[in-house]
Amino acid sequence: MTSLVITTAAETADHASQIEAIHAAAFGPGRYARAAFRIREGGPHDMSLSRVALCGDEVIASVWMTPVVIGGAPALLLGPLAVAPSHMNLGIGRKILRESMALAKAAGHHLVVLVGDEPYYGPLGFAPVLPHGLFRFPAPVDQNRVLAAELTPDALNGVGGDVRHANRFSAPRATT
Repeated sequence: MTSLVITTAAETADHASQIEAIHAAAFGPGRYARAAFRIREGGPHDMSLSRVALCGDEVIASVWMTPVVIGGAPALLLGPLAVAPSHMNLGIGRKILRESMALAKAAGHHLVVLVGDEPYYGPLGFAPVLPHGLFRFPAPVDQNRVLAAELTPDALNGVGGDVRHANRFSAPRATT
């Protein structure tokens, strides 16, 4: 029996076409209408925090971290997390997600949010946002699927409002 040798690495621009193919297989053309995609249209994800899983030179999974602002609070938007159909249910997605979260924490980030399924993301440290506040996305989102992981204690306290790419945020101007 041959075992798969799977490695993980920081995402690079060379991985882009393979990642796009995985996203297309995982989410189909409807991905462009999703709220998280609409946010990512505002600017790039942070490759220094994003990870890929490789089998040889083939990208078999990826996770992105995108800088966002929620109301006025900085955060990261996790996703998409996608695994090639040929390598699903092997724990690869969870592995690269954990690595990405550790990198985000080490880089001084405090909060990571996503739109996803609590049964999958809950064991990885994510909990529903709804009891804390309302996050408004640029497209309809089931608020019960908005999850957050606090990388530092109480990072979610007082956070709420519009979620947008950090490139599209401008702090309120001081009035004199």
